[in-house]
Amino acid sequence: MRPRQIKDQIYAVGAVDWDRRLFDGLIPLPDGTSYNSYLVRGSEKTALLDTVDPSKRDIFFENLREVASIDYLIAHHGEQDHSGLIPEILAKYPQAKVVCSPKAKGILMDHLGLSGDRILTVDDGQTLSLGDRTFEFVHTPWVHWPETMGTYLREDKVFFSCDFFGSHIAQSDLFVADEAPVYEAAKRYFAEIMMPFRTAIQKNLERLKTLEIGIIAPSHGPLYGRPEFILEAYREWTSDRLRNEAVVAYISMHGSTASMVDHFVAALAERGVRVHQFNLAETDIGKLAVALVDAATIVLGTPAVHIGPHPRIAHAVFLANALRPKLKFASIIGSYGWGHKIVEQIAAMIPNLKVEVLAPVICRGKPREGDFAALEKLAETIARKHAELGLK
Repeated sequence: MRPRQIKDQIYAVGAVDWDRRLFDGLIPLPDGTSYNSYLVRGSEKTALLDTVDPSKRDIFFENLREVASIDYLIAHHGEQDHSGLIPEILAKYPQAKVVCSPKAKGILMDHLGLSGDRILTVDDGQTLSLGDRTFEFVHTPWVHWPETMGTYLREDKVFFSCDFFGSHIAQSDLFVADEAPVYEAAKRYFAEIMMPFRTAIQKNLERLKTLEIGIIAPSHGPLYGRPEFILEAYREWTSDRLRNEAVVAYISMHGSTASMVDHFVAALAERGVRVHQFNLAETDIGKLAVALVDAATIVLGTPAVHIGPHPRIAHAVFLANALRPKLKFASIIGSYGWGHKIVEQIAAMIPNLKVEVLAPVICRGKPREGDFAALEKLAETIARKHAELGLK
């Protein structure tokens, strides 16, 4: 996209990446993404807020073609999708200084080879004047790295939030025009990136209550002209509230585990538990992460592979442990051929999940009448536990 005006003398100069489908070699991007960079002109100084992913270098520098000088380059976060072109900006604008949090200085020097004499560090609440405009720096640690910060433009009530409130979605709209798809993309972004830092985000949300925010300008996705839309969503996602939902993630090699899952999901549904079922042979792992934001229970269905869980189940378990969702209950169902240590191995992989492990149902070969009865009992236990918590 070409430079677009947000408000008087405030411009979006980043790039939309319509075709990218994988982020960090891990996160699926079904809807692409954007790398947002912003230019703010004051009466005395000009500031650039973040750069873009180096893959969009040509678009970015074309957007800056008519920018004669930059005095400050505000670096909110050290990852290269925001900071990757800082060295080239400093070469093009030799008078520019990088402005960042104290913790970011070392990260930028290590990751980008920056010289310390080109970097100014700012404390939480510190201000920087552009003449007729004033930046206030807001440290937001663990959203989602320890050095991350945001920048509040006081006179215009714009909060440049970096990854905070972002969404991986490629759109031609500068601002949110249709909230439904952006809500879905932002929740997915939260689930995949922010969920492990739920407690820190709660504190940062409280910090933002001291600011009068008219626009939120994140580093990915469209801007929020109605900030309460995304603020309300984050308050919900980071809260302790759960829903009467169970995530059932499974894989089956010869049909036995699939047969158990089919019976079990039907039993949960009959008891009023909403189920999110994922066949890990085909599932977009991002959708699994989204389902974990609100669910009270996760049930893993796996056959034994060399006595342990199937590798795709192990991947899902590793992901869930890393994301630290607010689950309360977990269980395991599945089958084996000659022997197994499925339960012991999965239990050892989830130290971060503060869950009650409910009685597993593991059968040898094909499930029989007694196994289906045990699945009914497990479904009944889950429904009862959800009811005891008052979940809806």
